[in-house]
Amino acid sequence: MTTVLTDADVARHLTPADAVRWMGEAVDHHRGELVAPPRVHAELGDGRLVFTTGRLYGAWFGCRSYNTFPGGPGAQVVAVHDEAGGALRAAAVGSELGPRRAGAIGGVAADALARPDAATVAVIGSGVQAGMQVWGLSAVRRIRELRVHSRHLDRRDAFATRVAPLVAGVVVPVADARTALEGADIVVLATSSPVPVVEASWLSPGAYVTTVGPKQQGRAEFGLDLPAAADVVVADSLAQVAAYDPPNVLVGSPHLDRLVSLGAVRAGSVAAPAPASVRVFFSVGLAGTEAYLLDRLASSLRGS
Repeated sequence: MTTVLTDADVARHLTPADAVRWMGEAVDHHRGELVAPPRVHAELGDGRLVFTTGRLYGAWFGCRSYNTFPGGPGAQVVAVHDEAGGALRAAAVGSELGPRRAGAIGGVAADALARPDAATVAVIGSGVQAGMQVWGLSAVRRIRELRVHSRHLDRRDAFATRVAPLVAGVVVPVADARTALEGADIVVLATSSPVPVVEASWLSPGAYVTTVGPKQQGRAEFGLDLPAAADVVVADSLAQVAAYDPPNVLVGSPHLDRLVSLGAVRAGSVAAPAPASVRVFFSVGLAGTEAYLLDRLASSLRGS
């Protein structure tokens, strides 16, 4: 029997703790069991139909599809098929699963890279992705103070209200990004800005930074001063970094060769960063993780 989930189902049943745990499994499987090729797309006039696909050997194969038409992305579809015979195991229709998957991977990365005592968070951006990063973080760190900055005061205030239940301490809207970053242990960049929104010189020693927004040449929410300041530079999918078109902002820079996978960090293949070192995570989207998350959630709801 196929399990079909709506946005309401995903929001009701998927907890940050479960999502982060399952995405940690997926990142670890990326060492061989999870096939996760870069995104592919079909040009359809003034928009694209984009697919991320994946396969977990011995279990399932699946995909997510979404569009880039001017009228907005609309509902996404995630589908998981049984590897033996191809029967449809589960499907999710809507816009909740993708951002929660990104937030959960952010939680996995923060748990691996942020200092264990990290408790002060700066968020630059106030959209869905920014909120989901806080959602994922809440499963791995107790947030005593969260500062949010975005260009619009009303959005800052609305964001503060929205994420307050995820924060153990206070949520403070701030007027500028530099103030938000002052003394922050964790920095989340989740904007749509085509130009840098922070400077690396604003970071505190030992800060962990995750960037969720644009990161292509000619359109990036950070400059190369950010990886230059970092002792450790990590991405969830090295294959996706290499497949960007236009190229990823790291291509052609000396920092590309320093990039290591989140799976390698979790496996202990990368030396642990020094306490005062800056660590940067480039969230690019490990393919197959939407299907992985859907399969685990649907299985838990079926009791299997």
